[in-house]
Amino acid sequence: MKPVLLPALTGALLAMSGAALAETPVSAVTDLNVRAGPGPQYPVIGVIAAGQSATLTGCIEGSKWCTIAEAGGKAWVYSDYVTADFGGSRVIVTRRPADAGIAVVAPPADDVYGNDNYTGAIVSDDDAGTIESIGRPPAEVGTYVTAHRVDPVYLDGEVVTGATLPDTVELREIPDYRYRYVYVNNQPALVDPGTRRIVYVMR
Repeated sequence: MKPVLLPALTGALLAMSGAALAETPVSAVTDLNVRAGPGPQYPVIGVIAAGQSATLTGCIEGSKWCTIAEAGGKAWVYSDYVTADFGGSRVIVTRRPADAGIAVVAPPADDVYGNDNYTGAIVSDDDAGTIESIGRPPAEVGTYVTAHRVDPVYLDGEVVTGATLPDTVELREIPDYRYRYVYVNNQPALVDPGTRRIVYVMR
């Protein structure tokens, strides 16, 4: 299981918000991976829980990847799943107004994980905050998925509950279980085969 950003770290993030211009308090709308760089190939270094706050420091121009402040450097989140206050309304950062004042940041100079050869894109859910996880699956499901690891597919976007996978992604069966599984962006997830929506992200 990946570590969750702890409340103490969240406090440190918020305390740093006055340190530079264009820093924006944001909240996660669902449990969201924090990655070491701007892309799904980068390692997951933490998770922001649904409703948890962080401080956004900037976004890459023309990209949905944004940096957040954290102790010891920068980390990256996908802007479809964080909201901020713009003009008195909570807005998904991806849909922010043009005059939002968010800084433009450059991707890492040593982008060793960079890859634009995605086989498709994860479709984010407009109502991601209302999608509920199925809850922790039975232990034997987790054991099966771990023991029967498959090659990951890499899709543009982030792996979150409620997002939809494209038809090109092959879903694998789990014996005597309603949901299928897939390793997407190197992370196992359970998927409803009827809707192709992710119902649980295994961390």
